[in-house]
Amino acid sequence: MSTTITWTDPARAQAFNAWLAPLAAQHGLQMHTLRPASADASFRRYFRIDSATGPSRIVMDAPPPQEDVRPFVHIARLIQGAALNGPELLAVDETHGFLLLSDLGQQLFLDALRQADAAQADALMRQAIAALVQWQVRIDPATLPNYDGALLQRELALFPQWCVQREFGVTWTEAQQEQWSRIAALLTASALAQPRVAVHRDWMPRNLMVGPQGPGILDFQDAVRGPVTYDIASLLRDAFVSWDEEREIDWAVRYWQAAREAGVPLDGGLKEDFGEFWRALEYMGLQRHLKVLGIFCRLKHRDGKDRYVQDLPRFFAYATKVALRYRQLQPLLPLLEPLSGAAVEAGYTF
Repeated sequence: MSTTITWTDPARAQAFNAWLAPLAAQHGLQMHTLRPASADASFRRYFRIDSATGPSRIVMDAPPPQEDVRPFVHIARLIQGAALNGPELLAVDETHGFLLLSDLGQQLFLDALRQADAAQADALMRQAIAALVQWQVRIDPATLPNYDGALLQRELALFPQWCVQREFGVTWTEAQQEQWSRIAALLTASALAQPRVAVHRDWMPRNLMVGPQGPGILDFQDAVRGPVTYDIASLLRDAFVSWDEEREIDWAVRYWQAAREAGVPLDGGLKEDFGEFWRALEYMGLQRHLKVLGIFCRLKHRDGKDRYVQDLPRFFAYATKVALRYRQLQPLLPLLEPLSGAAVEAGYTF
């Protein structure tokens, strides 16, 4: 990663320096050490800065109007109040979108998992599961936006718009559009029938940091009040690392048992029957995977971020496996197969 920080807007650079400079004395910040820490799929950027009096800090640059830091600030406070391992808010400028945060570390769960043997991977995933259960028990979803049917449908609509049409140039017939509408309705109904909890929406190894206080929780600003299986589906069927189904089921059972014991709200069917819970998880995962196929293609065509589409085959594989398993979802297969085959032929790889 480049150590140079570039600004396309000189006025924003000036505002940033004017905001950060007075904080240097208060927190012992060494301005010359400011450097990129990470960037994500949004317009947010993160910088790391060393301190002469303590650990390094993280600075978020979230330019309005593209980004609104208020949800991040609100949920960061919920995380702190729940005694989970999230960033501490050290300084907040909501108007300009600048935040000074504690540093949760430099090793992502994703990187650790890629280097881990089977036992180490199991230990890391169990930590992520335990933290998720605590998130669902301790974070009150009452103040979070509702993950309602309209939002679920808007997310699903990203797949035909950006993946089918823009990435692969395919136009569905009226009959195919009707098939898609029925599948989207099934997935939406399954999600809405589930108990509601605080949903991170990206509880995956790329958004968890390895640390002595348990997983450090990142990228939580889009949290909502939504389906209980969403985050465990995100963890088990990730965008950047995949597992064999035996391990997925083992971790899903461990989550299910821990959630029941901890008092995570599960209705009668999901609480008493793991098979029913697993079906709900798979339906929820399919909704997410179709959405992500659309998002990754949108990142390429709208935002010029091509690297994400290299993982399209992983999501086609997830979606195909679930559609094959459930009779109601099998009409999705003829919509997926022309695209997944074309993706492989085009050189997209896992």
